[in-house]
Amino acid sequence: MNRGTARLWLRPGLVGLHVFAVVAVAFCVFMGLWQLGVYDSRQEHERADKQHVPRVALAGLWGPDQPFEATLNYRPVTATGTFAPAAQQVWVTDKQQDGRTGAWLLAPLLVDGDDHALLVVRGWAPSATDDRPPVPAGEVTINAVLQPGEAGGAAYDPDRREIGSVRIPALTNELPYDLYSGFAISTSKAAAGGLALVPPPKPGDVSWTVGLRNLAYAFQWWIFGAFAVFMWWRMATESVAASRPKVA
Repeated sequence: MNRGTARLWLRPGLVGLHVFAVVAVAFCVFMGLWQLGVYDSRQEHERADKQHVPRVALAGLWGPDQPFEATLNYRPVTATGTFAPAAQQVWVTDKQQDGRTGAWLLAPLLVDGDDHALLVVRGWAPSATDDRPPVPAGEVTINAVLQPGEAGGAAYDPDRREIGSVRIPALTNELPYDLYSGFAISTSKAAAGGLALVPPPKPGDVSWTVGLRNLAYAFQWWIFGAFAVFMWWRMATESVAASRPKVA
């Protein structure tokens, strides 16, 4: 840019346009960043809410004849009942813990008389054995985290009482109870019978759509800023072109 062109761009009539463009772009960038901050804040609040769900009694939350809804996943509960006889326990094989492959011990917890049972993971062992730990006697109250039924894995072996995953439909045919449509991972040492407690999985990350309106507003402000740059460039170049001396 030569000195003559520079003078045209810095004419008093254009300086105001330049200042207005800078202010407009800075404002749009600031507002976009502010809306993005609101979006991040809403994501953090939602994540905190999911990880600090209050523990409630199972009986007031979910029944044996109700489906396992998404709101039940990862939900901490207290469950009161009596464990079914130890012989009815089932090993769930191919379960990883601390880098090792072992098995979960799954026990029916009778929570509503003798007809309805919640399958409870009592703990983890390095291998499935024929000698299953005895169940606690009498009525017990355990803390647990709810999980949906699993799929896949090896089929149920009635002789070894083993299965490759917590498949509720398959186990319904093998146990004389009306099973809940999900299961629970116990966090109570008293129910573990010497087994290692299984760390319950943590809730997954929140959906990116939480606070989506604020994210959309952020992009909207940045689009306004880009449009301001375009309009500044167009108006400035047209003004400079109109100010150039015309060649006869």
